[in-house]
Amino acid sequence: METEISQKQNPALTPIEILIGNWNMELSNASFLSNSSDTVTGKVSFEWVEGGAFPVMFMGGSSWDTADAIWLISRDESVSSYTVLYYDTRHISRVYEMSFSDGIWKLWRNSPNFSQRFEGIFNKTSNRIVAHWEKSRDGSTWEHDFDVVYTRTG
Repeated sequence: METEISQKQNPALTPIEILIGNWNMELSNASFLSNSSDTVTGKVSFEWVEGGAFPVMFMGGSSWDTADAIWLISRDESVSSYTVLYYDTRHISRVYEMSFSDGIWKLWRNSPNFSQRFEGIFNKTSNRIVAHWEKSRDGSTWEHDFDVVYTRTG
């Protein structure tokens, strides 16, 4: 049963509604694969939950029952950045900060012993995002982690 509060899309999240839909994901040049030249493919789905209260991203499946990872995205309407709550099948839980402006999507987390940052750039038709992740063990020396391309399928 939907509550009255969730029957309208959260206006603080309007700028990221471009993510809503289904995407193919292609991961490559990954430092954590046994052969870094391998390519891994998967599915990603961004959906509104609770009638538009929050977007959720399912990676590797179309629901929490089949997803390898889930991201819940929100934002304090008084600031321009977003918060992403992340959880995956490895039982890893992380909190990222996120920005989204002028076709550039960024995520980052600064944590002791393992910081991360992501930058994705949308093409002109907003149906493809070319991105990469970086990692740092000390918060100052960054190294490439992997590349990822998202292609909209619906």
